[in-house]
Amino acid sequence: MTSPWIASLIAIFVWWFSTGAILVAVRRADRLGTHGMTVFMGLPLLALGVWAVSASLDDATVFGAYVGFAGALAIWGWIELAFLAGVITGPQRDECPPGLIGRDRFFRAFQTVAYHELALVLGLWGLVIASDGAANRIALATYLVLFLARISAKLNLFYGVPRINTEFVPDKLSHLKSYFRRGPVTLAFPAAITLLTALLAVCAERLWTAGSDVTIVGFALLTAMAGLALLEHWLMVVPLPDAKLWRWMLPAPKTMTKEER
Repeated sequence: MTSPWIASLIAIFVWWFSTGAILVAVRRADRLGTHGMTVFMGLPLLALGVWAVSASLDDATVFGAYVGFAGALAIWGWIELAFLAGVITGPQRDECPPGLIGRDRFFRAFQTVAYHELALVLGLWGLVIASDGAANRIALATYLVLFLARISAKLNLFYGVPRINTEFVPDKLSHLKSYFRRGPVTLAFPAAITLLTALLAVCAERLWTAGSDVTIVGFALLTAMAGLALLEHWLMVVPLPDAKLWRWMLPAPKTMTKEER
């Protein structure tokens, strides 16, 4: 599997499948009220990710690149599962008060996701330390692409974009919808597009000039992820039915009362 096309397709498929799997798990937890248990049962995924990253650090082969990539996604996936299940979110779980603007709105919004952001930063910090001097840093690079894309997406949802898909927002996070702003794009959007386009260009250039199979596979995986991140942002303004990618695989949602949240 040294072809850059195969590596890219693998990255896209894993991104699609893992996203769907997390959404299915969270939707099921919403229906059964088993949010904490769902996150607990997902701990083997986190452990597997840590093991995979550790095993890949000194393995500068094509196989090692795939293992590091998968390990980073597993770690990221568990943190996202914990967030979407409402277990690792933030101290603020109430809706945004009407009329709240400016700095007060920003800090209140940050409080809704503060613990999640801390978990993401700790994950990044751990990978930075583990990857220091390692022969294979694909895990760190993969996680960093995801990290930059997620922070950028959150900021744009906060400052405002024309299209916001709230269909998959779980019951435990329904209060977050009040912090989203649907409207014209702000300076945050072109800044994000510029950053992600530059990231995609760098990855693509490194892929084009790669001289070994492991480098080709590594940068093909990163190029695909950077491209998906850029696409995710454009879907905030371009009216395409992206929700159909996962809607077919999800059970019907169960609406929770305020007391259940």
